[in-house]
Amino acid sequence: MISYIKGNLEAKNLDNVVIDVGGIGYKIFMSINSIERIGEIGTIVKVHTYMRVREDDISLYGFCTNEELRMFEQLIGVSGVGAKSALTILSNISPSSFALAIISGDVNTLKSLPGIGAKSAQRMILELKDKMKTQDAIQTEIMPTKTIVTNDKVRDAVEALQVLGYARKDIDLAISNIDTKDLSVEEIIKQGLKYLGM
Repeated sequence: MISYIKGNLEAKNLDNVVIDVGGIGYKIFMSINSIERIGEIGTIVKVHTYMRVREDDISLYGFCTNEELRMFEQLIGVSGVGAKSALTILSNISPSSFALAIISGDVNTLKSLPGIGAKSAQRMILELKDKMKTQDAIQTEIMPTKTIVTNDKVRDAVEALQVLGYARKDIDLAISNIDTKDLSVEEIIKQGLKYLGM
């Protein structure tokens, strides 16, 4: 598995970029947001990657941040959501907003994304919330964590970060470093992502 690619940005296209590494050009599919943020042609860039292998296709998908990569991995785990659909979703919503929509059951926000209808939105919420609960239960069995949840805002932020694939113990550590009193749920999530991305 290729974890990331670092090299010279050779081309930016509608749905992909080409990065030269030692004379080999890697075509990497990316969301529109990531393509816009990646940098200028001719500069050295680093892209987190997901390699998808199928009988008739091997493709690389790239992300500017680990949060985008985690969201992509969560999305393609939902039945009926393919890699291209996941990139389209990533082009239209930030990881923190997506996670917040999942934990709050916000069907309308998810429905507003291209290619997502009411049934798909409900399936996404159901599957990702269930997955989050299962992961939390497994982790609690392995290592009971000291809970730092003090109010609904913090609880929602913790659940949103779990949707993005972070371990509960890491989330608790990150949240303990944040003064959450005057922050909204989304601001707590963003602050948490900064700590978790260190």
